[in-house]
Amino acid sequence: MFRRFISAENHPEEYVARLSRDKAAVAASKNGDAWVIAADTTVLLGDELLEKPKDADDAKRMLGLISGKTHTVYTGVTLQNIARNWHDTRVAETEVRMLPLDERDIAWYVSTGEPMDKAGAYAAQGIGGVFIDSIHGSYTNVVGLPLALLFQMLKRAGVDLVRESGIGGRVS
Repeated sequence: MFRRFISAENHPEEYVARLSRDKAAVAASKNGDAWVIAADTTVLLGDELLEKPKDADDAKRMLGLISGKTHTVYTGVTLQNIARNWHDTRVAETEVRMLPLDERDIAWYVSTGEPMDKAGAYAAQGIGGVFIDSIHGSYTNVVGLPLALLFQMLKRAGVDLVRESGIGGRVS
């Protein structure tokens, strides 16, 4: 877990964009003719970034912080292809409101192990989804890969998903 506090140089959009660019650069350097997709997600509550918890106590702390509150999930997505000299980085932002959680809820959830590798210590696509009161924005962003944004990025890059999917058929 990197617990960073927001500053002018460390805004969450810039932070996740940089991390996704760095991941994409490493993967693209090994796969120069392939399309590389990299993403990184963090949670912002107030001026604190909540990344992956370092241990169970840290997960409990994070869940206690977001309990009953609205936080923002940021995901940086980078699409890169070295052979085509293509590089595009975008950031998705989604507001999530959590239900109030008591110590028993938090202890039980942490005991499942699910929070341990998740930004903000919860998985919307897993057991943690029961604690989400509302989502304003992209659900898939909260999961960790904003699919609508990625679809737009691929189209902008000229990647024909219909042709590449191999799924045929006629439109009537």
